[in-house]
Amino acid sequence: MSRMRTIKSFILAMSLLVSLLFFGGAYLIVSGIFNQSVQQSALKDSDLLARSTFASMYQLMSTGWTREQLEGFVEANRQALAGSGYDLEIYRGPVVAEQYGQIDQASIDDSVAAVFDSGRTLEHVEEHSVRYTFPLTAEAKCLACHATAEEGDVLGVIDVEQDFSAAIAEARDNFFFWLILLAPLPIIGAGLITVFVNRRITRSVELLEENAAKVNRVADLRNLSLGDTDLGFDELNRVFRSFEELVGKFRSVAVDRDLLEFEIKLLEKFIITSEVVRDWHDYICRLMTDINEVIETYTLFSIFKVDDELFDLDVFWRSPPSEDSRKLLERAVREHMADHPNLSDATLVHINHHVADHDGPPIELDESDVRVQVKSLLVDSPKIGGIVGIGVQAETVNDETRLLVIESVLSTLLNVVGSVKAIFKYTRDLEYYATRDPLTNLYNQRVFWELIGYEIDRAQRHDQRFALLLIDLDNFKLVNDSYGHAFGDSFLKAFADAISKGLKRGDIFARYGGDEFVVVLPETDLEKACVTANRVLAETDGIVLFAPDGEPVSASVSIGIAVYPDHAREPKDLFLFADNMMYKAKAKAEGKARVAVPSEEDVMDVFRSISEKGLTILRAVEEKRIVPYFQPILATEPDRIEAVEVLSRIDLGETIMGASEFIEIAEKMGVIDRIDYIMIEKALAEVSASGFDGMVFINLSPRALVLSEFIPTVRKIVEEAGVEKSRIVFELTERDTVKNIQLLEKFVQELRLEGFKFAIDDFGSGFSSFHYLKHFPIDFLKIEGDFVLNLLEDSRDRAFVRLIAELSRELKIHTVAEFVESEEVLEQVRALGIDYAQGFLIGRPAPSPMRYLPATAE
Repeated sequence: MSRMRTIKSFILAMSLLVSLLFFGGAYLIVSGIFNQSVQQSALKDSDLLARSTFASMYQLMSTGWTREQLEGFVEANRQALAGSGYDLEIYRGPVVAEQYGQIDQASIDDSVAAVFDSGRTLEHVEEHSVRYTFPLTAEAKCLACHATAEEGDVLGVIDVEQDFSAAIAEARDNFFFWLILLAPLPIIGAGLITVFVNRRITRSVELLEENAAKVNRVADLRNLSLGDTDLGFDELNRVFRSFEELVGKFRSVAVDRDLLEFEIKLLEKFIITSEVVRDWHDYICRLMTDINEVIETYTLFSIFKVDDELFDLDVFWRSPPSEDSRKLLERAVREHMADHPNLSDATLVHINHHVADHDGPPIELDESDVRVQVKSLLVDSPKIGGIVGIGVQAETVNDETRLLVIESVLSTLLNVVGSVKAIFKYTRDLEYYATRDPLTNLYNQRVFWELIGYEIDRAQRHDQRFALLLIDLDNFKLVNDSYGHAFGDSFLKAFADAISKGLKRGDIFARYGGDEFVVVLPETDLEKACVTANRVLAETDGIVLFAPDGEPVSASVSIGIAVYPDHAREPKDLFLFADNMMYKAKAKAEGKARVAVPSEEDVMDVFRSISEKGLTILRAVEEKRIVPYFQPILATEPDRIEAVEVLSRIDLGETIMGASEFIEIAEKMGVIDRIDYIMIEKALAEVSASGFDGMVFINLSPRALVLSEFIPTVRKIVEEAGVEKSRIVFELTERDTVKNIQLLEKFVQELRLEGFKFAIDDFGSGFSSFHYLKHFPIDFLKIEGDFVLNLLEDSRDRAFVRLIAELSRELKIHTVAEFVESEEVLEQVRALGIDYAQGFLIGRPAPSPMRYLPATAE
C-alpha cells in the first residue's frame, strides 16, 4: 500500500536531496579541479626547479668547477629542499662519466634510463605526487668542455619528484569546513520556498475543494464560477482556467443521475399489457405522475389523425387546470399544428382532457408560460395508431440538458402512446367485429350461441320461457345470382333494418349467416312469439329495392318458431327445432312468406328427424363411411397450390351428408373423436396414395383437447400413412380455443413437440385473440371468412384484415384468407400481404387431392 505524500513534504524532500547532491557534487568536482591544479602547478614548479638547477650548474661549470664543488652543489641542493616535499637527484651521463669519471649518485631506474635514451623530458603524475625527469642535452657551447660529446647527446639528467599529499589534505579539510558551515543556507532557503509554494498550492486546492463541494447535481454546475482569481503562478491560473473550461463542457454534456434513473424507470413502464391497452388514459396519467418526480410538467398532450381532416387531441393534466389554462393550451397546440405543413389542413379537432391527480393544486398558466414552455414533436405522417404528435408543457423546457431528456422521452412516448392507442383501437375493433356481423352490424353467429346459452341459464333460474325466431329470406339466391353480390348485400341490409323495426327493445337480433337471421325473445311464450313474428312479416312484406338495371325487386321471409323449454332445453336442439319449423314454413302448399307455428305433431316430427339423423351418424361411424374431401389452399406468392384442407363428409350412398348436418349431433352423441380418427386415417392414406406433397390442414373438434389418447393415436395413424408430421397442420376454431385456454396450451405444446403444426381457424370471431397470439406458438391464422367476403365493399373489414396481416408478419405467423370467391378479392388479398387464399375461386372440395398435383409437382 503506497504512502500518501503531500506537495509540501515532496518539495522539502526534493530540496534536501538537491542540496545533498549539489554539495556532494561540488565537493567531488572542486576536489578534482584542485588536484588537477596542484598537479599542473607541481609540474611547472619541477620544470622551473630543474631548469634553475641546470642554470646554476652551468654557471659553476663555466668557471671550471672541481669534482668536490659538484658534489658540494648537489648536497647543498638536497639540504635546501629538505622538508619542502621536493626530492632532487642529478645523474651524470655515460659521455661525461667517460671523460670525467663516475660520481656518487642514486641508481638509475627505468624512467631515468628512458630519458637518457630518448633525450626527452618525462612527466609522471600520480594522485598525490609528480615526478619530472629533465635531460641535460649537449649544445655547441658545451663541446668546449666535453670533447668526447657531440651536440644533442644527453650529458646528464635532473630528476625532480614532488609529494603534495599534505597540502591537498589541508586544502580538503578547509573546503569541507566551509562547506559544512554553508550547508544550512540552501536548506533554509528550500524550506522558505517550500512554505511559500505550499501556501499558494494549498490555497488553490482549497478553492477547488470548496467549489467541488458545491456540486451535488448537474444543475449546480451552472452556478459554479471561479471568477478572475489570481493564484500567484501562471501555471496554477492556467489549471483553474482549464477547470472552468471543463466545467463548461460538463454543463453541455452531463445529465443528472436522477434524470437518467427517471428515464430508465420510465422505459421500464413502457411495457404494453392488456391492462394498459384497456385503460390507456389512466396509463398516461400515471406516466404524468412519474414524470413530475423529476421534471415539473403541467401537461402532456397527444394528437391522433382519425381521418383526412379529423384529429383527436388528448390532453393529460397533472392536476385540475383552470378554464383559461385549458383554452390557452388548446390554442397553443392548434398554432403548432397550423405551423406544420402536413397538419395545417386540420379543420376538426376533438379535444379530450384528462387529469392525473384530481386532488392536486389547480394549474394556472399565463400566455407566456404556454408560448415559451411547450415542447412538442410533430411528425410528417401518422405513425402507429395514427399518432402525429406529442408534447409537454414543463418549466424546465429551457434547460438544454433536460430539454434533451424531454426530447428523448417524447420520441419514446410518441411510439409507445401510438402503440397503446393503436392496440386499444384495434382491440376495440376486434371485440366489435368478434361480436358483430360486418355487413349488417348485428350480432354474429358466435355471439348468438353465447347469448342463447346465457338466456337458457336465466330462464332456468327464474322458471321462465323465451322464444327463438329463425328468419330466412325467400329466393335470396335468385336475387344474388341475378343482380350480383353488391346488390344482394344491400338487399340483406334492407331486410335487417325492416326486421329490427318489428322487434322491441331487449330482443336479441343476430345474423346467423347468409340470408338467415335469428331473434331471441326473452320472457316470451308461443303466443307472444307469434305476434312478434307476424309483426316482422308485416315490416318485411313491403320492401322493394331497385336493381342496377332499374327493375324493382322484392322478396319475403319465412319464419320458424321454437319456445324454451316447451320444444327443447339445449341451445342446439332449440335451434334445430326452429330450423325445421322455418323449412316447414317454406314447404307449405300455400307458399313462403309465412310463420310456422309449431304444433304437438311438429314437435314429434322434429325429434323423430333428429333421432333418425343420430342413428344414421352412428351407423356411418360403425361402417366407417366417413370420407374426406379436399379443398385447395393457394400460396399467393408464387401463385400455386401448396396445401389442402380436409373436410369431413358422410357417404350415404345416394347422397353425401355435409359436416354442418352431423358435426353438432355427433358432438352431443360423443362420437366426434371417432369421426376425427376415421377422417384423419382416410385422408392421409389418400394423400399418400395420390402423391400430393403439400401441407394438409385437418380440422379437430374441441374434444381432442381433453382426450389423453388423441396424440398417441394420431401419431400412430401418421406413421402408418408415411406422411411427414411437419406437413400436417391441425386446426381449431378461435371460439373453441378461448373456451379451453389452459387445455389449449398443453395441447399445442404436445403437438409442436411431436413435429405437427397448429392453426387457429375463423380468427377474429372470438374475444381473446391477442391473448393466445402472445402465449402460444401458432403457425397459421385462418382469417374469418365474413371479413374477407366484404373486403372490396367495407373499409372496416379491409382495415381489420390488414391489421391481422400486419400482426402476423410481426409475429412470423402465416395467414390464410378464407371465402375467396372472386379474382378481385384474391387481388386484394395479395395486396394486403396475406400468404394463402382458400375459397370457391381457388377450388371446391373434392374427394381426392389428385387434381391439385400439377400445381405442386415442381
